[in-house]
Amino acid sequence: MGLFNTAPKELQELSDSWHHLTTDEYLKDGGKYRKRRHASLEISTSDLHVVPQRAHWQPTTYNALHGGMHRWFDPITTDVLSSQFFKELLMWLAKLASRIDGEKLWYSEAHQFRIDTTNGIGRPTPEGAHRDGVDWVALCLIERKNVTGGETHVFEVDTPNGQRFTMSQPWSLLILDDRRVIHETTPIQPDGVNGWRDTLVITLRADGFLEETSAEEKL
Repeated sequence: MGLFNTAPKELQELSDSWHHLTTDEYLKDGGKYRKRRHASLEISTSDLHVVPQRAHWQPTTYNALHGGMHRWFDPITTDVLSSQFFKELLMWLAKLASRIDGEKLWYSEAHQFRIDTTNGIGRPTPEGAHRDGVDWVALCLIERKNVTGGETHVFEVDTPNGQRFTMSQPWSLLILDDRRVIHETTPIQPDGVNGWRDTLVITLRADGFLEETSAEEKL
């Protein structure tokens, strides 16, 4: 990845960790196509630390399908959290956000996702076009294998203006201002056997983690 000086061997080892995600049991469509792990962190421009494992929560205002639930996912493993690439990426994102929004302590959630096509269609965003209820969202494509589809749509919140594109290059990075845009990714279909789409999604929020009480007060 051009932004960082991560050795190819470390990137391959990190990519391999996506083979060890666990099934998302919260999908309301009954699907088993999404696997994931989750971590929460606090990041400044000079430091970061992992906070104790906590539930992922969104209000229905932002996620009409899966909002309002405390979703507990298996944690991202220590070897991933301590990898050079992961730490450099989070610090770089915090510095970028602070250059734009001012120096802040950023409350971050990281999600490893695998959408697979073992049982046919896989849906990266079953909730449809949405915002995450944070300040910044970063999506890093890790790998696409034996799939078609997966077109990403990014549109301004209040207008039809936007872009449609397909992320295909491993380790490519998309950064979104979640206050200004909505986003979604279309379903993927198998193009061969053992097809999947792996991503790392990182969110940054300045006012604390998105939790039930704070979200209700803000909305």
